[in-house]
Amino acid sequence: MTATNPDYFELRHTVGFEETNLVGNVYYVNYLRWQGRCRELFLKERAPSVLAEVQEDLKLFTLKVDCEFFAEITAFDELSIRMRLSELRQTQLEFTFDYIKLGDDGGETLVARGRQRIACMRGPNTATVPTLIPEALAEALAPYSDRAGSYAGRAA
Repeated sequence: MTATNPDYFELRHTVGFEETNLVGNVYYVNYLRWQGRCRELFLKERAPSVLAEVQEDLKLFTLKVDCEFFAEITAFDELSIRMRLSELRQTQLEFTFDYIKLGDDGGETLVARGRQRIACMRGPNTATVPTLIPEALAEALAPYSDRAGSYAGRAA
């Protein structure tokens, strides 16, 4: 489920047992999966014409991902994964992701922060070349450009 916010694109998620390790904490790879899911839903909801280009010859290569952890989360925690655009270049872009644990009392706790760098490429798999970021994608991302958010510079 996604929600609308003027500063970030949001994916809401309830943690399931299958996303935890033997001691009950969320396994780290799930944070990266949630980044990908958030990005996919953004394209589906805000830039569907870019999805059509992906079905043709546009490739969105993930060049780098990272995630920094501040607090543990467990099964049935409610999360808000908040994606922002932190950098837009001619052929590459970078997203930031804030992972916010939502409390029953309405409180919010920053539990992790991630980044993802993407390159736009075109052509067959054996001969891909960098390409300009599609205009429709740049326009769809404009409202989510990094601003001084409520968690900027804070680590929980």
